[in-house]
Amino acid sequence: MKTILIFGSGRSAPSLIKYLAKKSIEFDWQIIIADKQTTLAKKYIAGYSNCKVVDQDINDENSRDKLIGNADLVLSMLPVRFHTLVLSGCLNHKVDLITPSYESKEMKDLEQEINSAGILVLNEMGLDPGIDHMSAMKVVDEIRKDGELTAFESFTGGLMAPGYDENPWQYKFTWNPRNVVIAGQGGTVRFLHNGRYKYIPYTKVFRRTERIEIEDYGTFEGYANRDSLDYLDKYGLDGVSTIYRGTLRRPGFCRAWDLFVQLGVTDDTFIVEDSESMTFREFINSFLPYNPTDSVELKLMQYLKIDQDSGLMEKLKSLNIFSDQIIGLKRTTPAKILEHILKESWTMQADDKDMVVMWHKFFYHASDGKSYQKTSSLVVLGEDSSHTAMAKTVGLPMGIMAKLILNREISLKGLHLPVKKEIYEPILKELKQFGIQFKEQIIPQTDNYENQPIF
Repeated sequence: MKTILIFGSGRSAPSLIKYLAKKSIEFDWQIIIADKQTTLAKKYIAGYSNCKVVDQDINDENSRDKLIGNADLVLSMLPVRFHTLVLSGCLNHKVDLITPSYESKEMKDLEQEINSAGILVLNEMGLDPGIDHMSAMKVVDEIRKDGELTAFESFTGGLMAPGYDENPWQYKFTWNPRNVVIAGQGGTVRFLHNGRYKYIPYTKVFRRTERIEIEDYGTFEGYANRDSLDYLDKYGLDGVSTIYRGTLRRPGFCRAWDLFVQLGVTDDTFIVEDSESMTFREFINSFLPYNPTDSVELKLMQYLKIDQDSGLMEKLKSLNIFSDQIIGLKRTTPAKILEHILKESWTMQADDKDMVVMWHKFFYHASDGKSYQKTSSLVVLGEDSSHTAMAKTVGLPMGIMAKLILNREISLKGLHLPVKKEIYEPILKELKQFGIQFKEQIIPQTDNYENQPIF
């Protein structure tokens, strides 16, 4: 009996656990879920005799190492900072590892040890990163058969499904709230447009957006995400004139979020003194100029140049940021305080449904001498606040990959991302069975891509 060890059972894990629990019966596997919080994991595996949950502190090296030593495959659903702890045990016991997280520098630095151990370590095997890689590479490889790719854009968003997006922001947290609050930080955004390098500092990220229309689901806006230039190498796109990756929100979100950026409350680099006894209103006021007579609302409008009829104040007021509610967090950063405040309004309710949206655009010259634009779009709807579209699209690719490895349908070794055909082809094929399927459209182009600005 082969054993799959899963570290972590948070909000992205339900679909992964349920997929592998069902497959454990078919293939006679044992599934072990290791987490400090065991309640949800036990709920997910109810009725599956081949599955069990163990209480595990990831920092307990001895028990962690023992679990890894008894496993045939390890999947880490933990935050990225813990993956190297898991990898150390996988290297010692020569066990393959899959994660949904961006490949960290620490992981990359261990590539030689991974190769020497003869194991597979596959990162970025979720949604974004993950399905974005696989779906993009499928089209890129198809274009390369008889054409030349000249430009590539890609956007992904975790949003609320239509009918469940009725707050003024049309948004709630469908994944890690902290990552939403600090999005765009960590360096200047870089991308390539019409053969020229372009840069966006953090203070401008949410004011440089692109409008995108997706059939049946309306209009979205996209803001630049991370360092798009990394993907020239990841996708083997040397020679393309444009590469740009971004995140999707509903129109109006970015303009309003930029107010927080300009105010400084997304900063995660310093401690707010006396935050434990401070009110939401006092927190916002602590970032505003002093005026003994004006209200916090008026000072904010003047400081950020908000027009009274713009609708921006409606968005801000909907978050209760001007209330006298006590923060209650001791010595913490502005970003963590903002996250705490937002959770009051943006936490999904039990019957809420989320939506994952992904959209790629490719420009290429074909062998017939003509130019084309190809779009590839994906929309996935969640079932409720537990069985979300986000959990489905993050967890299922990992589960399918685990099956392929244990059934010896994939024999790769070393440090990899899911950009190879032997990975993306069978996974995209099986994902269709779960309603995760892209809609593609090809449009002949009469103008050069260079005449179509990104934003």
